[in-house]
Amino acid sequence: MKDTEIIEQFNASTDVEIISTKTLYKGFFQLDEYRFKHKLFAGGWSEEVTREVFERGHAVVVLPYDPMRRQVVLIEQIRLPALATTNSVWLLELVAGMIAAGEVPSEVAERELLEETGLTASEVNLVNSYLATPGGSSERFHFYWAKVDASKAKGIHGLDYEHEDIKVHVVDVDVAMEMVNSGRIDNASTVIGLQWLALNIDKI
Repeated sequence: MKDTEIIEQFNASTDVEIISTKTLYKGFFQLDEYRFKHKLFAGGWSEEVTREVFERGHAVVVLPYDPMRRQVVLIEQIRLPALATTNSVWLLELVAGMIAAGEVPSEVAERELLEETGLTASEVNLVNSYLATPGGSSERFHFYWAKVDASKAKGIHGLDYEHEDIKVHVVDVDVAMEMVNSGRIDNASTVIGLQWLALNIDKI
């Protein structure tokens, strides 16, 4: 199959027939039930399928990077759901935050960078966007890299009313990459962001 054919398939809006949607739960998050049919690769249509979709909204993720010092700024905070699969709930992450209705992603990126690290970027550059967990959620991350002065990164940050307790770490790029290789950094958005940096560090 040619690449253009894959793109055409991906863009085809006629491949899915939504039969019904129903909200099962609505609180801080939302859970919707979808009943649908879809085209089959072998031809024809599937039987009716039922799936629950976790509607969390969309988010930004920001890689604060100092090209002069070749350092990244990571944040550390508690993530209770990590207890299900690891003994440590203290994760090293990139800056991230949810996008409220009507907000511009780039402005959210700048705001979250300031709230979580105390830093203001001289540049904020959109890299791409990607689906976080498309098997069960509609959430899309808008990924930015921000040019910062890592020498100014320090302290504990976050919003008290959101119960945030965020510690800033300045890490040499090589050390950050080893943390990915060793599994010390094991959350998807941070792994993706650091792998992108490894591929593009000589360009920025």
